[in-house]
Amino acid sequence: MTPTSTGRTSDVLTLTDRGLYCPAGQFFIDPLVGVDTAVLTHAHADHARRGSRVYLAAQQSERILRLRLGEDINLRSLEYFEQVRLGEALVSLHPAGHVLGSAQVRVEVAGRVWVVSGDYKRDADPTCAAFEPVRCDVFITEATFALPVYRWQPTVTIAEDLVRWWQGAPERPSLVFGYAFGKAQRLLAEIVKLTSEPVYVHGSIERLNAAYRLEGIELAQTIPVADQPKNFDWRGQLVMAPPSAHRSAWMKKFKDPQTAFASGWMAVRGNRRRRGYERGFVLSDHADWAGLIQTILETGASRVLVTHGQSDVLARYLQETHGLIAEPLGNLCEGEAGDAT
Repeated sequence: MTPTSTGRTSDVLTLTDRGLYCPAGQFFIDPLVGVDTAVLTHAHADHARRGSRVYLAAQQSERILRLRLGEDINLRSLEYFEQVRLGEALVSLHPAGHVLGSAQVRVEVAGRVWVVSGDYKRDADPTCAAFEPVRCDVFITEATFALPVYRWQPTVTIAEDLVRWWQGAPERPSLVFGYAFGKAQRLLAEIVKLTSEPVYVHGSIERLNAAYRLEGIELAQTIPVADQPKNFDWRGQLVMAPPSAHRSAWMKKFKDPQTAFASGWMAVRGNRRRRGYERGFVLSDHADWAGLIQTILETGASRVLVTHGQSDVLARYLQETHGLIAEPLGNLCEGEAGDAT
């Protein structure tokens, strides 16, 4: 069945009712529904969905994709920079620096090169391959944090602040909420450099930690919260959990905890209070304003399509300041918005 175009057509990629489609290669990138061939940028649930006949993804994402989509999926894993031909299209995956196994998708058709960035960041992260700019004619970029207010500090600085916050309250449990895939492991990889103390974790985080460790990534010692007895003394312990656990019945085991949220949204005054946390740590797995502009210029693209978040703002800035052909594309993915912070 031929996908229905939404009107954004091109010689390489077109936006359809099922997602971004390459007619020359007959494949989709991060499709919204199950398709014959899905090329995935990474394993977050708003980019990787069940139901496709064949998946292509970066080798480092294989374990997590099988955890999330099923062990029996038909998955072809590619090394970064490895080129494969799909129909009349030449396809390769390049590090995106977002989470373990995240990739930009380079698509070349008849000498024209498009790059779909997926989600990406430019900050140092010991848990995934660092972002590498890819030269192209057209670049599709996210714009989750495309406002000048969003400027990140080094992760090590955030981790040091977190450890001081935790160890400064020995009489209380310290609960830090952050996304189970990517954010949690990034913090654990920094915490292990600062202390030998164990970190207690929600089961959804521990399940993914194993995939990181199998890739040779060093994380702090973690102990599942569920393994502790009912009368366990949580005072002075650091506990990590996904945001879905906040204010849930799961929290009843912790008496008088201090709570924090690790997210890029914490850069905006008032977000921490509105979300019901005592402390906010500004940490995102997406590029900040400076990282977005740097990346777009490094690609050398003459045309930029902007998706997610502040797409209008970023497109207008690129037009007015850098003279690029830039336009919003709309949201390519729908799903767990939480994974996108």
